[in-house]
Amino acid sequence: MPKSKRDKKVSLTKTNKKGLVLKQKIIEEIRNSLSKYEHIFLFTVDNMRNTKLKDLRSEWKDSRFFFGKNKVMAVALGRTKSDEVEDQLNLLSKKLKGQCGLLMTNRNVGDVLQWFKTYRAAEYARAGFIATQDVILPQGPLEDFSHTIEPHLRRLGLPTSLERGVITLVKEYQVCKKGVALTPEQASILKLLGNQMAKFKLEIKCHWTKGKGFHKDVDVLSDQESDKESDNENDNVLEDEEMEEDET
Repeated sequence: MPKSKRDKKVSLTKTNKKGLVLKQKIIEEIRNSLSKYEHIFLFTVDNMRNTKLKDLRSEWKDSRFFFGKNKVMAVALGRTKSDEVEDQLNLLSKKLKGQCGLLMTNRNVGDVLQWFKTYRAAEYARAGFIATQDVILPQGPLEDFSHTIEPHLRRLGLPTSLERGVITLVKEYQVCKKGVALTPEQASILKLLGNQMAKFKLEIKCHWTKGKGFHKDVDVLSDQESDKESDNENDNVLEDEEMEEDET
């Protein structure tokens, strides 16, 4: 029987390539934001959580966070002096390494640095996280857990049994040891126990200001901002003293 012309093989795994479109969109958004904001801060992230980053975006509604592929963000800023969008932005793009992002804002530099320095959010540790403390469960009943979860606890490695409908540890059990990486099972147990061992935090690595260029040492930058504020205060004091002398 001759083969039908309508008999064509169609790959069900074939998808449209949207990666290039998304990359171009990010590049365009970053470049458009350069005209709206005076400062760009490059930050790194410890214990990345999308929910926490979403909360940050809500708190910083007057600013803009960018967290994407480093190469794409570097292209948007300019990787060399010849293709940089603004003066010295290529120095900032060269620092895009590891898990990091960009914050564009018009807020005072000193305020931004202080906020990031103090910001911490407790989070549940994931597998591979280095335990910061010893967690030991004593022998006896685990009254905070429902009896229905007992089989799941045994699958996680806990030596449990049901005694009169109450989950009971038949012997002392060490969930994790300080300084040792957590296994997936240990991370799950800590989450069930409500132990938020990890800390979601961001650290400013460097900074760029429109018209002033790139600043690598954020501590020095913070001190300069403080000096400016103190100079302004001194100027105000001198003005007040001069006014008092004129009145007399």
